[in-house]
Amino acid sequence: MSPTTADPNEIERSEPPQDNREENHEDAEVRRREEDRRREEDRRGLFQKHPAAKPIVFLVAIVAIILVGWFWWESRQWEDTDDAQIDGHIYPISARVSGYVIKVNFDDGQIVRKGDVLVVIDPTDYTVALERARADYQDSQAQAEAARYGVPVSSVGSFSQIRSASADMDAAQAGVAAATKEADAAQQQVLEAEADAVKLNKDVERYRQLLGKREISQQQFDAAIAAATAANATVEARKASLLAANAQVKQAQSRIVQANAEIKNAQITPKTVAATQAKSQSADAQVLRYKAALDQAQLNLSYTTIVAPVDGVVGKRSVQVGSNVGIGQDLLAIVPLRDVWVTANFKETQLAKMCPGQPVKIKVDTYGGRKWDGHVSNLGGATGAKFSLLPPENATGNYVKVVQRIPIRIDFDGNDKPDFNKDALLRPGMSVEPDVRVSDPCNNGRLPLPLHEPE
Repeated sequence: MSPTTADPNEIERSEPPQDNREENHEDAEVRRREEDRRREEDRRGLFQKHPAAKPIVFLVAIVAIILVGWFWWESRQWEDTDDAQIDGHIYPISARVSGYVIKVNFDDGQIVRKGDVLVVIDPTDYTVALERARADYQDSQAQAEAARYGVPVSSVGSFSQIRSASADMDAAQAGVAAATKEADAAQQQVLEAEADAVKLNKDVERYRQLLGKREISQQQFDAAIAAATAANATVEARKASLLAANAQVKQAQSRIVQANAEIKNAQITPKTVAATQAKSQSADAQVLRYKAALDQAQLNLSYTTIVAPVDGVVGKRSVQVGSNVGIGQDLLAIVPLRDVWVTANFKETQLAKMCPGQPVKIKVDTYGGRKWDGHVSNLGGATGAKFSLLPPENATGNYVKVVQRIPIRIDFDGNDKPDFNKDALLRPGMSVEPDVRVSDPCNNGRLPLPLHEPE
């Protein structure tokens, strides 16, 4: 059998029956129609497939246009900058007297109230100085009173010989009283000098023991000996003054006997009166001088207790217990947290519509963008470059124009209330981002003037 010749049985098997051919033809037709339908659906657009999508897309487009327009319009109503921070006053606390620090009550970061005691300097030396000034003042008062007694006494002698004689007698009696008071004053001075000498002599003995233990220097010991020697000499001088005062008392008593003999000297009584008045005025001036010294001693004693001038937080503390501080030495600083504001450095191109009083939204970086309300208080008098240590000089051949920044002060709303920043969240130096609403024009577009013009 040739290869091209087919077996009749195989030909019979390969030809399907007539019914199967009809079924296959119908299935192919169904599939063809289904494919045509799918191709026709694929050719249809989104809106043909979903008729309800067209108005939805139209509404979404309108809302998007409105939102874009609203954001564009809103962006033109605000000016913002990230070159801003919270500012505040920092009060330096310094010593007004020198001395040894015996107590420091607060540390860095602690909150203090106005009047709280911050630092205490040893007041012993200033207490002694106050007592000495009080004694000098009382002594001057006694001398002034004695000088005032002589004025009316010596003025009587200008009328007549008889009156002069009686005036001399009165003057002699007044002189006795004055001399007695001077003697009393001298006695008080002796007691004062003896008290100082006893104290200084005891200090010498104490220092002698300390010197033997090498706890003080030879210079301090020599100074104590010199002070004790001076005090002992003062005691002797005051005792001599007391003897002189007692002698003056006796001399004043002898003036009573001589009063009748002074009648012939009546012609010079006016000059005596003038001299007595000058002495009284000098004594009164001496009283004022010692009174001023007493007031100064009281002030110095009060300066040993350093108190907080304002409410705030302690910072930059440098004083320690046991330190010897000098006059004017900085001890610590106080930052009042209620008196804070924002200094924002806006570009000069942002200031055309900015003026005092405009509302501000202040976003603080520390608290994740939490916002506070505020308002523009004033605009700086010059750019930040002009306040720099080396301001730029634009009158040069290589000048390059740079957009300048001007500091703007922004105050928090409600900063005058007692509970403002009571949680101490706002601290000077924190970075902020202020947004100023500049929708309202001011001064016809020119840079606004300050709120308060100088009188």
